[in-house]
Amino acid sequence: MQAILGVLFHSLGGVAAGSFYMPYNKVKGWSWETYWMVGGVMSWLIVPPIAAYLTVPGFVEIIASSSNTILGFTFLMGLLWGIGGLSYGLGVRYLGMSLGNSVVLGFCAAFGAVVPSIYYNFNPQDGKTSFTEMLSSAGGQVVLLGVLVCLLGIVLSGKAGMLKEKELSEEEKKKSVSEFNLVKGLIVAILSGILSSFFSFGIEAGKPLADAAVAAGYDHLFANNVAFVVILWGGLATNLVWTTLLSIKNKSYKDFTNKSTPIRKNLLFSGLAGTIWFLQFFFYGMGESKLGNGASSWILHMSTIILTANLWGIYRKEWQGVTKKTKWTITSGIVVIILSVILVGIGNSI
Repeated sequence: MQAILGVLFHSLGGVAAGSFYMPYNKVKGWSWETYWMVGGVMSWLIVPPIAAYLTVPGFVEIIASSSNTILGFTFLMGLLWGIGGLSYGLGVRYLGMSLGNSVVLGFCAAFGAVVPSIYYNFNPQDGKTSFTEMLSSAGGQVVLLGVLVCLLGIVLSGKAGMLKEKELSEEEKKKSVSEFNLVKGLIVAILSGILSSFFSFGIEAGKPLADAAVAAGYDHLFANNVAFVVILWGGLATNLVWTTLLSIKNKSYKDFTNKSTPIRKNLLFSGLAGTIWFLQFFFYGMGESKLGNGASSWILHMSTIILTANLWGIYRKEWQGVTKKTKWTITSGIVVIILSVILVGIGNSI
């Protein structure tokens, strides 16, 4: 039952993460840095402490009583992850919902699922599964097989993107993705995928905060919300600095007073995107409380995001006009990713 609940919570988080960018498509007349800044402030500064207060009312005292080492390292992981989150937005901007998410989250899934277990191989900790232990157990082997299958699905998705690049004219490609650029997008997406996995490391670094919440009598289901506050401070610092610099350079700060644009609607949709974005980790924390923050949790989260984003990509007709071969390739990629989720779930239950 615990495994089923874990898969359910991670799936809800994945749907939120795979869908959050959609409200940004409703923003009119604003520069990318403007709406990304508004969404970021909502998702990294405003919503996390509200969620923490509603579920762990004493979170401020827990953070204040924690050591500077724990807070500093957790914040650092969030800072590095923030660079990945920042470049994630650019990856989707240049590649589209479907291909962009597949490439970014494929790298993120692999690094986030496997690297922590390798770390615990050299730095053993109670209750933490090392890579050697995963290799030596039947359940761990199935989980790792699920990771490899997931990567195969991402390769197929990337292949579909390359076929799309060859088949469509620039005008056709930009009907669904206005700034489509395969080379620039892939470079940004790979960087984003690697750095985005640092959120998984941030959860590990902030585990003492979650443990303190449980020790104080709060529900284990929501304990990670305390760590999320600190991790997201790091993400906020990275993104706010960069978007502010861009806003000054491009003078896009004028967007906030540009009456020729629907300012209120833009604020609403940007804020909605940020709120939906945060929900991915709200549900991730709940799923992690059932499955643990290992390969199972991370790969389930990432795979569901990829699936959701690809479905949105199909809905937005990002694959319209391509050959049957390309459509079958992207469909195969989605099916393989679904298989990887099933394998991870089976491995975790074993």
